Amino acid sequence: MNHSNNAAEEYRRMTGTPIPKLITTLALPTIVSMLVTNIYNTADTYFVSRIGTSASGAVGIVFALMALYQAVGFMCGHGSGSFISRLLGMKEDDRAVTYGATAFWMSFLIGAAISAVCFLLTNPLLRMLGSTDTILPYARQYAYWIFLSGPFLTTSCTINNHLRYEGKAFYAMIGLTAGGILNMAGDPILMFGLGLGVSGAGLSTCVSQVVSFLILLHMVTSGKTVVHYRPSLAARTFQVYWNIVRVGSPSLARQLLGALSTVFLNRQAKVYGDPAIAAMSIVGRVTFLVGAVAIGIGQGMQPVASFNYGARKYQRVRSSWLFTEVVGTILLTVMGIVTFLFAEPIVAWFRNDPEVVAIGAAALRWASVSCILQQTSVSANMLLQSTGQSRPALILASLRSGIFFIPLVLILPIFFGVRGIETAQPVADICSAFVSLPVALAFLQSMGKKEQTESL
Repeated sequence: MNHSNNAAEEYRRMTGTPIPKLITTLALPTIVSMLVTNIYNTADTYFVSRIGTSASGAVGIVFALMALYQAVGFMCGHGSGSFISRLLGMKEDDRAVTYGATAFWMSFLIGAAISAVCFLLTNPLLRMLGSTDTILPYARQYAYWIFLSGPFLTTSCTINNHLRYEGKAFYAMIGLTAGGILNMAGDPILMFGLGLGVSGAGLSTCVSQVVSFLILLHMVTSGKTVVHYRPSLAARTFQVYWNIVRVGSPSLARQLLGALSTVFLNRQAKVYGDPAIAAMSIVGRVTFLVGAVAIGIGQGMQPVASFNYGARKYQRVRSSWLFTEVVGTILLTVMGIVTFLFAEPIVAWFRNDPEVVAIGAAALRWASVSCILQQTSVSANMLLQSTGQSRPALILASLRSGIFFIPLVLILPIFFGVRGIETAQPVADICSAFVSLPVALAFLQSMGKKEQTESL
């Protein structure tokens, strides 16, 4: 099937399929991808925790650097993907292709630059991120492989989003899940079978990310998409690059602030020793797993909202947000109840250290209560970003891990000690939801007025 036929078929599907069926079709592969990605990150935490508490803390430290690579990939992927989907909705396929090729090469080069800096400044970076003298040797071993695979991780995030924004979430799922399964199998073999320890976990992650990149790239180069990545197709004008950065800035802010929040969290937890760092690292992995459902459903909505906004089918945009909000909230409520009831065994499964379990279980219970509102924040932010509302989307993206969380994690421990560390993120989640909802509703209302104006 040639590119023009691909585009015509995709237009009919994205603008004509009933919203519940369309979002479910797009969200399920995305949720699976998110869950597998988070499971294989969790697998690293699980297997490394078998070595010791300090080794477990090392994974949490390096995770902040992984988030930096992902931040660039998501910025390029979401920023270009929003344009790709809206341009396809407007039937401007050639411009969509330009945005895809530009973002691909942009993300790989930025990822390579980040790795170069990280290799040169490994020790200062790891200490800045909260490494203690006992954690640092493990963090160095793990980080080496993360830096090596960083450009592939960054570019994989970009390709993944291009596939999703074209409505090809199933193809994205194949690439991500294949890498995730490979990593989960590789961890025990390399760490314990070959005796590589923490370095084996890093090598396993490195190999899995390169394999994911190659599979995702094959999905594009084999003609399954409208976009393709020949270097000659990349933009020669500054405006395209700026548009990608501008619309992708909420994703960049969300990921960078997530990484920065991990730094602040680790530095605050450091006061209470390695068990506190390890406990919060474990809770972070578990809550990312729960949050993957909210993000997966939201990402299922994004191409629908973006495509139909470009096609000026505003009622479908509104319906996509409402469906996502209701279904996501129900699913997260169920998951929150489960993690609340089984907090101790969940944390102990990773690291059966009494101090780690005591801190981690309390933090996980607080997180379980607040996750009920997480879909509201995610849906509002993704709705605005996918329709090109970059400024309000940037503000909403900065709430959870930045505007609310950083002051809270600095202030609450002064009054409540370790309890303040455990509750900072849940309180930030609740505050974010109460700000995000009225912003989303205001945009939906303004879109209704726009629809009335265009119909005259």
